[in-house]
Amino acid sequence: MELRHLRYFVAVAEEGSLTVAAEKRLHTAQPSLSRQLRDLEQEVGAQLFLRTSRGVELTPAGQAFLEHARLSLHQAREAVAAARRVARPAKTSFAVGFLTGQEVEWLRHVTHVLKDQLKDIDLRVSSDFSPHVADAVERGDIDLGFSRVEPRPDVSYKVIAHEPIVVILPRDHPLASDTAIDPRDLDPHGFIGYSETPHVLRGIVDRYLRERGVTVSPTHFLDGFATGISLVASTGGVTLLPAYVEPLLPASLVSRPLVGNGPVIEVAAGYRPDNPSPILKFFLENIDTLTASRSRHAGGGSP
Repeated sequence: MELRHLRYFVAVAEEGSLTVAAEKRLHTAQPSLSRQLRDLEQEVGAQLFLRTSRGVELTPAGQAFLEHARLSLHQAREAVAAARRVARPAKTSFAVGFLTGQEVEWLRHVTHVLKDQLKDIDLRVSSDFSPHVADAVERGDIDLGFSRVEPRPDVSYKVIAHEPIVVILPRDHPLASDTAIDPRDLDPHGFIGYSETPHVLRGIVDRYLRERGVTVSPTHFLDGFATGISLVASTGGVTLLPAYVEPLLPASLVSRPLVGNGPVIEVAAGYRPDNPSPILKFFLENIDTLTASRSRHAGGGSP
């Protein structure tokens, strides 16, 4: 018994017709197919099909044989695939980490830069809080990290964007009708502050408010954009977050710019200079393509 016998048998069983199986699936002549099936039945020692005016039907023996025939064909395909995987050289791994939420904006631009390499590499993507992304770069767990500039002894950064920081507030909040919000109008007790985790953002916002004589007394603290959005939605308060969160806001929330020259926060690509990855080297040499790709999308109205 050969694999082609099993393939012919399964095709006819699934189509319920010798003619359809021969012409549409097997691309062989019907007499030849009938002969192969007779040979199969002779070898099995049981009748597998009943020929009717409507086509063919499986006998009880054929029903029992079908399950095992499908399994055998599947195992044969897996055997071929396993051999090919072993025969192929392993793909080079390239791991990229993102500050959670930033992958929505930046991953497509990363893949644009690496478009000619993607078929030959195993691209791995993860997301985490900004300090954790920097730690992963320093440990060598990832090759490239998109985060804030988080000082680490062995990590270098290339700043790729400056994001405005905006006010996030409920759609029905009294300040939501303003086209831009003066920080002095913020309710000091309704302001959602920051934990130790987003320390870069916290430092920028604290300095911005202090320079404008604004004092806040938060009772809730966010550790990431998702927590911030949830707290604004559940408490009716407000907070300041980088503009990259705007496309991620639910319908109940809106964003508004700050009056005048509002604060900005950097987005940076972090890496270890001693990382020997040729993919990283290529990416860094072509990082201008990354920012150019983002500028084109922004110009076209993409978030």
